[in-house]
Amino acid sequence: MGGLFTEIFISSLLFGAVTVGIPLLLAGLGEQISEKAGVLNIGIEGMMLMGAYGGFVVAYYTGSFWLGFLAGGVAGMVVALLMVLFCVILSMNQIVIGIALTIGAEGLTALLHHFQFSRTYPRLSEVPTLDIPGLKEIPVIGPAFFERHAIVYLALVLVVFFAWLFQRTHIGLNLQAAGDKPAALDAAGVDVKLTRAGAVLSTGLLAGIGGAYMANVGAGLFVPFMTHGAGFIGIVLAMLARGHPVWVLLGAALFGGSLALTTALQVAGLNIPTDVVQMLPFAMVILVLVLFARHSYLPSALALPYHRGER
Repeated sequence: MGGLFTEIFISSLLFGAVTVGIPLLLAGLGEQISEKAGVLNIGIEGMMLMGAYGGFVVAYYTGSFWLGFLAGGVAGMVVALLMVLFCVILSMNQIVIGIALTIGAEGLTALLHHFQFSRTYPRLSEVPTLDIPGLKEIPVIGPAFFERHAIVYLALVLVVFFAWLFQRTHIGLNLQAAGDKPAALDAAGVDVKLTRAGAVLSTGLLAGIGGAYMANVGAGLFVPFMTHGAGFIGIVLAMLARGHPVWVLLGAALFGGSLALTTALQVAGLNIPTDVVQMLPFAMVILVLVLFARHSYLPSALALPYHRGER
């Protein structure tokens, strides 16, 4: 135990928590938008995986991380567009379609990777960082928080932006009404299906960027099935956050730290089986659900299709 709570261990834990937590944050924020509008987006795992593959391919061939993030967002939106078609427009079961889209994305990305990269497993170059002068020199926390890719800071800005959007704008009110009282929103002259479609596409964009971050920054390469349930953790974060983006941020930090514990413990030299450590975040999901699920808030029309004229 002598290796615990050393500077190296804490630095490794914090650095890994940020690296792993950012995709969870983006997924959780995206899912929060969908759920507010009444769409349970189970397909977010597939959106992240498509974003990871699309983002890596574009970043690898262009050498641009920003184009990779853009491509990841677009790839996530392609999957989200299918969710819109089947669940919002055709009113099919959101859970069944979401699972089908995730399975389809897993198979498609694994197949594409097999034909394109299975023999080489190429890696991206060193990640460009946006260093904050003065702060990055702070011992322990400096490299973990203030020497990161710019997308990390943008993700944190999104937390503040969505908090303002949900509480202070008509868009936020429309999203809330689409999930709670869609008939009332329809009576007010706002298109419920268009509102839900915009929410789902926004989810796809954020989840895709989260997946691209996971591949391009977190791993530096794409590996089939690399999301490992990150999208489903994002769903848990959104459900427990009670509509508040700040709680999504705190949850992402908590689960990110749990996932980063594997590397940090290895750095500390502790002989703990990797499988045991990798189980910790999912054990924590169960624990958090047991403790806080009763306090979660879900819109009354969540996962229910809306047909115009219904009351």
